[in-house]
This record gives sequence, C-alpha cells and structure tokens, in this order.
Amino acid sequence: MTYSLTDEQIAVRDQVRRVAQERVAARAAEIDRSAEYPQDMFDLLRELGLFTLPFPPEHGGSGSLLSAVLAIEELGRVCYNTAYLLLVQWAPLGAILAGGTPEQKQRLLPDLAAGWTRAAFSLTEPQSGSDVAGIRTRARRDGDNYVLSGSKIWCTNAGVADFIMVGCKVEASDEVSFFIVETDRVGFSIGAKEDKMGARGVPSYAIYLDDVRVPRENRLGGEDGKFKDVMEALNQSRPLIAARGLGLAQGAMDHAVVFIKDRRAFGQQVSDFQGVRWIVADMAIQIEAARHLTYAAAAAVDAGMRGGEMARLAASAKCFVSDTAMKVATDAVQLFGAAGISNEYPINRYFRDAKVLQIIEGTNQIQRNIVARNIIGAGKR
Repeated sequence: MTYSLTDEQIAVRDQVRRVAQERVAARAAEIDRSAEYPQDMFDLLRELGLFTLPFPPEHGGSGSLLSAVLAIEELGRVCYNTAYLLLVQWAPLGAILAGGTPEQKQRLLPDLAAGWTRAAFSLTEPQSGSDVAGIRTRARRDGDNYVLSGSKIWCTNAGVADFIMVGCKVEASDEVSFFIVETDRVGFSIGAKEDKMGARGVPSYAIYLDDVRVPRENRLGGEDGKFKDVMEALNQSRPLIAARGLGLAQGAMDHAVVFIKDRRAFGQQVSDFQGVRWIVADMAIQIEAARHLTYAAAAAVDAGMRGGEMARLAASAKCFVSDTAMKVATDAVQLFGAAGISNEYPINRYFRDAKVLQIIEGTNQIQRNIVARNIIGAGKR
C-alpha cells in the first residue's frame, strides 16, 4: 500500500509536534507519577480540535485515519498518556460508524467529536480477554428494554466516561452485541482503579452491571446487532495502536541520543563508541520501518481496504511496531546505564509504557494468529 502525506496532514503533524514540545512534555513525568487523569491535557486537545481528526467531515473531522496517526505519534514522543487521551476518545468511534443506526450516530458522534462527551469501550472479562466467545455478561430482552448483568475488567476511561460501549451476549440468540450504557444508569457501578505498570495517566477500572436497564434503542445497530461490522472496525483502528508504539519508540531514541552525547567515559563521548553507535543505528532503522508500516496501514483504511487483507496489514502494524517500541526502549535503558533505572530520568517510563502495548488491544500473539490465518487459513482446533 502506497501513501503520501498531504499538505494538510503535514500541517497537522507540525502543529502537534510544536504543541507537544511546548505544552505537553513538561507534564509527562507528573502524569505518570501521580497516575491521575490529566484533565488539563484533555482540555488542551479539545481546544486544538484534535478529537475531530478521524471523524467524518459532517462531524467536523478530516475523515482520515492517517491524520489521526500523525497526531498520536507526535504526542506519544513526549507523553504516552496524552496520546492515549485521543485513542480512548476514538475507541467507540469506529464501532458507532460501522454498526450504529442513523439515530445513534446523530445522537453520539457530534459531542464525541467536539470533546463535550467522553466514552469507553468494554469487552474484556476476567475469564476472557481475546476470547470474545467466552463473554459471560448477558443482555436479556424485557419489553422495550434490555437488562444487562455481568462485569468487565480493564475498562479504560470508565472513570470519566459519559457512556460505555459494552459487549454482551444476548440471551435469546447467544450472539455477542454491543450496548450503549450511560454511566449514570441505575445498577451501573465502577470498581477500584487499577494500579498499572504503564499507561498510568488514563486509568482503567472494573465495571459492574447489576440488572442495568437500557432502552432497545441503545443496542448498537438495532436488533441486528452488527457485531461483525464492529469487529471489522476494531481491525481498522489498530494503526492507531501502532502509532502509539511509533511515537514511544521515537521518543525513547530521542532521549537516549541526548544522554549519550552529554556523557563521557574513558576519555571520550559515549556517543563515539562504535558499539553505541550501532545500537542507535539499529533503533533508527527499526523505527523507520515501523513508521512506513504504520502509515501504510492507516492509508489503507482511508483508501477503503477491508476484510482479510486489511486485518492482516493492521495486525502486522500493531505487532511489529509495538515489538519495535519494546526493543528500542530496552536498548535505550541500556544506553542510560544505571541512570536508566532511576526515576530521575524519563526513559524508564518509556520502557514501562512499551510493555503495555505488546499486551493491550489484542496481544501480539493474537496479532500473529490473525496474520497467519489470512495467509495460511484458519487451521484446526
């Protein structure tokens, strides 16, 4: 898949890069340390109009996933958590666009694009992460309503969300469907905040549904459910996950290069040792390959690619780029030496955040399964 950046996309990239350096970078360490939701960063992103980027033009956006990727990459270079604010705002977007009824789109998308409402997406349960078929949360039809019962874990953004897209099994059919659950509904509650290793500034929670009653209009896509359409939309959002890894890797290398150029050992700059220079060269090569794969995957979404080919490309991007982020962050810590494990320096934050990316939004082992399935076939069970 070929791509080229438009003048408008380059302008977005340059603007976000400038804002990231001038207004975001100084907050990154404190956001990670406190693990408190950075409302000031959310307000900044809303002020800049960045939430609109991947939304269709009728909702004020560019309709371009590649533009969204550029914004996440630039923010992620200095603050993983601020970049994450964009992603969690966009997580329900693809689901609503792919599976929502016209009424649901009109009701939810304008305020989500403007940043006046916040949302979350919840699929994972204690016994089923990537195994969607193992979902136990139930939706029972009761007249003009559905009654939802069950629990979820790792629901990121639940603490500030106005509504959550919750995956449930519908009792009548045993099929998985998504429901729009406003967080002020009776029977809905949020558990304790997870004390996470990385991605600490955008908290994750368990959520509980104790006979939560929602109108049938809150079933995404109406009575058809549109589950397959929503899962296809998740494939299309994976370049955004890759963009987080890309920004993280670039930021880790940036910090490492500054550090080794400022340090001396055995009578010379650390950056002059050949072994050190090779490490940096490998970082740069891997990041450049990751960048092209990420941009190509996002451009493919914008060009309308769908189905198995899109699933394979998106999974490849998520897997390769997050593995690259982990490798680059690990090597960066090594270049920092003992300073790399000190909280005085930012590089350990990049290391912790990189590990998170190899696990969330479908582990990299699951991504490899997707790639293999679309090359070889489904295989036997």
